Amino acid sequence: MGFQATGTASEYFAVDASKVTLLPETMSYDEGAMIEPLAVTVHAAKRFPDFKGAKCAVLGCGPIGILLIQSLKALGAEEVMATDISDMRPALAAKPGADYTVNTRSHDFAEALLANFGPDKADVIYDCAGNDITMNQAIQNARKGSTIILVAVFAKMANVDLAKLNDSELDLNTSMMYRHEDYTEAICLVNEGKIRLKPLMSSHFSFADYQKAYEYIDANHESTMKVLIDVDPSDD
Repeated sequence: MGFQATGTASEYFAVDASKVTLLPETMSYDEGAMIEPLAVTVHAAKRFPDFKGAKCAVLGCGPIGILLIQSLKALGAEEVMATDISDMRPALAAKPGADYTVNTRSHDFAEALLANFGPDKADVIYDCAGNDITMNQAIQNARKGSTIILVAVFAKMANVDLAKLNDSELDLNTSMMYRHEDYTEAICLVNEGKIRLKPLMSSHFSFADYQKAYEYIDANHESTMKVLIDVDPSDD
């Protein structure tokens, strides 16, 4: 429904039938609850015109970053390097598909890019962290003439090196949410076993305890990926 709508913790939440996408009978409600963020990453992956056989770097290993890694691999990327400033998140990214993981708090991004991909570096760099540090890492270290795609949403005005972007003739592209076809493709990828959602399911809470779910996220920000709120379909 988009982020402009009220949340489904509202007393009533009406949805136009034209905006509903049916899930296969073989798909669990838990998997269905994660199709929306997966659609974000399917859309972002396809903002690069030819990722089949590509070497990709993904900066930021939150839920979107890890789902993007899987989407890239499922859609044909050859190798993916994932970075974050923690040890836990890159380790989680390695389970469902990252070929290389780097903690850029303790390891230099430029050196890791060369060590893992060689002198041609990455064909495309996706920024899923959305801050000046990661965007400048991408701009400073991208191969000349290659592509950077901003997936994350900046919280404030960016302060990045546009002179270097210009000098290296880089393509800076962006991605925002999804289209209907991204939903349907995301459902197909999960149904075909090409995307693993379970490693990102951090915890469950009942609908009555949805406030506790948000408190849990705040208290466990570093280790939490996706918290699921269980809704009993039989409830009136």
